[in-house]
Amino acid sequence: MTAATTTTRTAPTRSSWLPFARRRAVRFLVSLWALLTAAFLMIHLIPGDPVRDALGLTAQPDVVNARREALGLNDPLVVQYWNYLTDLVRGDLGTSLVSGTPVADLIGDRLPATVQLALLAFLVVVVVAVPVGVVMAVLTKGGRRRGGELGFTSTSVVIAAIPEFLLAVALVSLFAVTLGWLPVAGKDAPGSWVLPVLALALGPAAVLARMVRVELLSVLGNDFVRTARAKRLPARLVYLRHALPNALTATLTVGAMMLAALVAGTVLVENVFAWPGLGSTIVGSIQQKDYPAVQGIVLVYGTGVLLVNLAVDVVLALLDPRSTIREA
Repeated sequence: MTAATTTTRTAPTRSSWLPFARRRAVRFLVSLWALLTAAFLMIHLIPGDPVRDALGLTAQPDVVNARREALGLNDPLVVQYWNYLTDLVRGDLGTSLVSGTPVADLIGDRLPATVQLALLAFLVVVVVAVPVGVVMAVLTKGGRRRGGELGFTSTSVVIAAIPEFLLAVALVSLFAVTLGWLPVAGKDAPGSWVLPVLALALGPAAVLARMVRVELLSVLGNDFVRTARAKRLPARLVYLRHALPNALTATLTVGAMMLAALVAGTVLVENVFAWPGLGSTIVGSIQQKDYPAVQGIVLVYGTGVLLVNLAVDVVLALLDPRSTIREA
């Protein structure tokens, strides 16, 4: 890290870290409560009877009513909400209305496939975006290669503007249906990972590459970079050792937000590729009005996003404690 950067950072004291940690903990808990409440209300606002859907249209009314009574669905909504929260505190996510499987087991079976897909897509985003952003910043610094800059920015904007769902459909149509190079769906063959990962990673990689380029160009004009050049250091060391680490603060923030977006994006992409993860499960659960399954999966998705954002705040506070902690 450069000397210039070091002088602007002060070591966090215990008195400054405690309010920061308290505010972040309160924000996390309030956000989690809002998430749980929104998930509970939204699924209960869907018209229709989930028990009737689960038992079928030919089920006897007394059987349906007994089932509703056993599940507590005849209770007032406030009572159901209170029971839902108290069950969560005890670690009970409930039982699927459709399959009769504990929701915790259902999530445990499906979550690994979703996490693997999201993490692999995020890895591809970082591996592609950082080198591309650095190369484009080096090639276009000082207003050079206007054509290359225009082509890069235009292409990245177009790719980033395409929704994951449409990109997934286009990839399937071209590489699986037309060319037959890769599987259409599933998770069995190694090649089945390629299209879902690309569908998730291409858009965020384009955005992150632009961010890396812009941040690096702004850092290249700083005094410590000119000092490094004045010492006749190799260009490779100037860019990678001095400039790039100082350009990664904003990139880290955007990258972590993209990880949260990638997890959310798996819902649509998994349905296109019949991926056996939580994304395809939650869509089916919503269609079947499986209250406990939907609430449990939303809880997992939301908690994951909140934890990623919390981790980003902590990392940024460690990197730049003076600004982050005081502004928190």
